[in-house]
Amino acid sequence: MAKVMIVGANGQLGHELQRLLNEQEIAFDALTEKELDITDLDAVKAKIAELQPAVLYDCAAYTAVDKAEDEGKALNWLVNVDGTKNLAQVAAEQGVKLVYVSTDYIFDGTNKGEYLEDDPANPKNEYGRAKWAGEEAVRHSGADYYIVRTSWVFGEFGHNFVFTMQNLAKTHDKLTVVNDQLGRPTWTRTLAEFMAHLVKTEAASGTYQLSNDNTATWYDFAKEILKNTDVEVAPVTSEQFPQKAYRPQHSVMNLDKAKATGYHILTWQEALSEFLESLG
Repeated sequence: MAKVMIVGANGQLGHELQRLLNEQEIAFDALTEKELDITDLDAVKAKIAELQPAVLYDCAAYTAVDKAEDEGKALNWLVNVDGTKNLAQVAAEQGVKLVYVSTDYIFDGTNKGEYLEDDPANPKNEYGRAKWAGEEAVRHSGADYYIVRTSWVFGEFGHNFVFTMQNLAKTHDKLTVVNDQLGRPTWTRTLAEFMAHLVKTEAASGTYQLSNDNTATWYDFAKEILKNTDVEVAPVTSEQFPQKAYRPQHSVMNLDKAKATGYHILTWQEALSEFLESLG
C-alpha cells in the first residue's frame, strides 16, 4: 500500500507531483475530486483510513481568482477552507503528515521589501482570504504539517501565463502586459521538488515560501517567454488592465527559509528555459 497520497491529482501541480514521484520510484495514490470530495468529511475519513498514507499532499484548490469574487465565492470557500479543514482534521486524527499549498495572495502587496513567513497576512481578495483561512485551519488542527506558499505558477499541465502568452502570440503582433505588479514566477517542477524535499529530509514542520529565484513583473515574464518571437510586448499599468479581483502590487516572498533546507532554487529565467525546452 502506497505511503503517499495526493488529492487534487488532476490539477497542474498534482500532475507534476505524480510525474516527479514516478521518477523517484515512490509509490502513491493519486485522487481527483471525482474520486475524493474533500468537502465531505466522512469521505475523507474513510479514504485516508483505507489508504493509510504517511504523507498527504494537498494539491486540491479552487483557483479561479476572479470568479471567487462573486459567482465562485461559495465554492472557493467550500474547497479552500472547508475541504482543507477536513484534510487537516483527519491528518491530525490519523497521524498523517500534511503538505498544504498556499499563495502570495494572503499578503496585501504593500510591502516594498520581501515578505517573511511570519509577516502579518492581509488578503485583499476572496481567494486570498480563503487560502489564509485554510492555512490557519492547518496550523490549528494539531496535524504535523508543511504549509508551502507559492506564486505565479506555470507548468505543463494546465492553464497558465506561459501558455496564454504563447497562444496570444500566434494571432497578435503586439501584446500589452502589466508592468507594475512585482513577484516571483514558479515552475510546477520546482514546487513539486521542494514539497518532496521537505518530506524526504524531514525538515522542521511549519510554513515555507517557495518560488523560483529573482523577481519579475508580468511584463518582464512575458518578454522572456516571447523573446524568440517577433511579437512586440508593451508595458501597461494595472489601471489599463482592470481585473475583478485585487492583485497585490508587490508580492515578493523571501526564500531564505526554503534555501536553508538545502534545496537549490533555480532562477525563474532558468526554470522557464528548462520548461520551454522540455516542451520540445
